[in-house]
Amino acid sequence: MATPLELLFDLCFVVAVAQASTKLHHALSEGHAGSGVAAFGCVFFAIWWAWMNVTWFASAYDVDDVPYRLAMFVQVIGVLVLAAGVPRAFDDHDFAIVTLGYAVMRIGLVAQWLRAARGAGPDGARTARAYALGISLCMVGWALLLLLPDAGWAPGFAVMVLAELAVPILAERRGQTPWHPHHIAERYGLFTIIVLGESILSATVAVQVALDEHELGAALFAVAGGGLLIVFAMWWVYFARPAHEVLVSSAAAFRWGYGHYFVFASAAAVGAGLAALVDQISHHSELGALAAVATVAVPVAVFLAAVTLLHGNPLTRK
Repeated sequence: MATPLELLFDLCFVVAVAQASTKLHHALSEGHAGSGVAAFGCVFFAIWWAWMNVTWFASAYDVDDVPYRLAMFVQVIGVLVLAAGVPRAFDDHDFAIVTLGYAVMRIGLVAQWLRAARGAGPDGARTARAYALGISLCMVGWALLLLLPDAGWAPGFAVMVLAELAVPILAERRGQTPWHPHHIAERYGLFTIIVLGESILSATVAVQVALDEHELGAALFAVAGGGLLIVFAMWWVYFARPAHEVLVSSAAAFRWGYGHYFVFASAAAVGAGLAALVDQISHHSELGALAAVATVAVPVAVFLAAVTLLHGNPLTRK
């Protein structure tokens, strides 16, 4: 079961998700869909991966004592620094603040992995040390990425993404960490609700702005009502099958856990799309009607495809 400390940790990520969604909304409305989506994908990877690292560790080694809580507080500070750097990363591709937030988080996370190594058996200790080493090396890699010229940034970012994804795969080969399927399923479910909530917030703020400017009309209320129905349907589809039924092996857990990047990112993008659609209706957007509709339809389609691949066909479930 999720602890109050984990819920506090998730609450801090609400800030980062909201920042990324808002920036995507503005990029879409200004007609910069290509660059906006690319920046959103990079920024959201940073948010998602930071959350992933802590969530899986906590499922295996959350002892909820004073040292553990203090290490988590350090990571919460890192999350807030990361969130503060999201606008700069999105607008200017400047990841210095995000990288600083990562460094603060990983001071706490590496300390926790080393502590877990001292208390685990031989196989568990090797796995924990492998995590600590891999995370530390990746942190050095992110710092070096800041030194690359603009032309080398995108390839360097891709290399670092692959390196980050490889750390758990390689570490778990030394011995599987004792994560709990029900706990992981609950944590992912809670974060899905958080991201869907951000979609509702984005659309609500956009509608509020339109109302404040007296942009009333049937189309505006149709978007508001339709957007709410879309979020309801996304929630229903995601929770149609108990997720712990999918987490039957380490290989399945990797596919399921990594695949949630598309679930979370698309859910956050729906909110940005709804806000961009409101902008188009209220004549505050560079997008045409068809393009504005696509800003909602495309992330919804990605969400449905990702959930179907990860959970199975929801239409076959009660």
